[in-house]
Amino acid sequence: MPTFNDILILLPEFYLVAAACLLLLLDAFMKPEQRPLLHWLSIAVLLVGIYLVVVGQPSQTVTAFNGMFIRDGVSEILKVFALLSTVLVFFYAKPYLQDRKLFIGEFYTLTIFAVIGIMLLVSAGNLIMVYLGLELLTLSSYALVALNRDSRLSSEAAIKYFVLGALASGMLLYGMSMVYGATGTLDLARLHMAATQTGMPHLLVFGLIFMIVGIGFKLGAAPFHMWIPDVYQGSPTAVTIFIGSAPKLAAFGMAYRLLASGLGDLSQHWQIMLACLAVLSLAIGNLVAIVQSNLKRLLAYSTISHMGYLLVGLVNAGPEGYASSLFYAISYAITSAAAFGVILALARAGFECEEIDDLKGLNQRSPWAAFLMMLVMFSLAGVPPLFGFFGKLLVFQAAIHAGFLWLAIVGAVFAIIGLYYYLRVVKVMYFDRPVEGTEVYLQKDVSVRLVLSLNVLALLVLGFVWGPLFGWCQSVFIG
Repeated sequence: MPTFNDILILLPEFYLVAAACLLLLLDAFMKPEQRPLLHWLSIAVLLVGIYLVVVGQPSQTVTAFNGMFIRDGVSEILKVFALLSTVLVFFYAKPYLQDRKLFIGEFYTLTIFAVIGIMLLVSAGNLIMVYLGLELLTLSSYALVALNRDSRLSSEAAIKYFVLGALASGMLLYGMSMVYGATGTLDLARLHMAATQTGMPHLLVFGLIFMIVGIGFKLGAAPFHMWIPDVYQGSPTAVTIFIGSAPKLAAFGMAYRLLASGLGDLSQHWQIMLACLAVLSLAIGNLVAIVQSNLKRLLAYSTISHMGYLLVGLVNAGPEGYASSLFYAISYAITSAAAFGVILALARAGFECEEIDDLKGLNQRSPWAAFLMMLVMFSLAGVPPLFGFFGKLLVFQAAIHAGFLWLAIVGAVFAIIGLYYYLRVVKVMYFDRPVEGTEVYLQKDVSVRLVLSLNVLALLVLGFVWGPLFGWCQSVFIG
């Protein structure tokens, strides 16, 4: 039987479930002209969720439901930034959804349920809880991708995502069953102790391989990246921005729980596996992005390369590597939200602003929008002193300290190659002539302009004061 203490530990999650159900009921009785109220209520719900996570965080690690749920420093920081990035998504999505008659309550409730899945996943203390959180996140994401039922591209993307996601979930579950067969436990803490004492080490490693396939798919790392370009392009941009930000934090949390908390003593096996995935992701992501003409597909392949950098840090298999990868995941989530935020702010009814050529001469028509996009591109490219530069620097440093100098060199080489397609976007905005007959300008919505400006300028500010955030990331692992 669950105790009152168990309920208190899961208070933020229970609160979000209740709030999502209430929003769903309110939407059923709201008139269309009252729907903006639902938008602001959803943002308020997430902000209260952040407050509950921070204020209710215990001074030491606590567990609930017989160790199935863990509340510690790692889960706290991941939940805070997952909720924060979702707040950004809601701000940016409103005008886009209104223009395309997609401004419905299901968008907000499905997104909140996906966030609940993220929160359960990053707090998992048991293989069953890992799978539960993952499925809640992915099933909500499938529905969000198909939100625009009148779009063939959106429906096709949802089907591809569903089929490949089901395959990856099956492989992950198969790997978990092998690990359970080798150790006799589903609890991650007991699994960590039993991993070196099992009488079936080959079965354990066999299960580990399949679990890494599931992690690779969730991260979008090559060669399990096939879904990312089509889903990013086919989804409504208001959905793409969510898929490209908060779930990446969940993927890091999943990798940390399974590999570090559960199978940390098998690091000599999974380090080289992650290194191979990192190299493939860096190569495929950066090289294929060069030939893209669609901005959303370019950012999709950019995502694949960035997940390669995140894996470079995880290869360290120690507190330094975990802290640097967590820092990188946070920096990428914030930057990705800003990148798609600019696209959403420039889009309007009948104009998606999805092609790179749509940005031609943007500096002449909207200098502030061009400046914001330039900062985002430079941060993604890792140009100092922007936030993204220090994320790359820290993961390279972690890899070198773990004896993977060659991996850091490969990462640096592909970072230089990646500069090309980011600079191409900047070149189009500042040096190409505008296309005649098209008008590109920022949304008139004041809240979108304000939040987007703060989001992008934060990338510049955090480039100078990244120390406290990285110190927070370090403290949750060292402590």
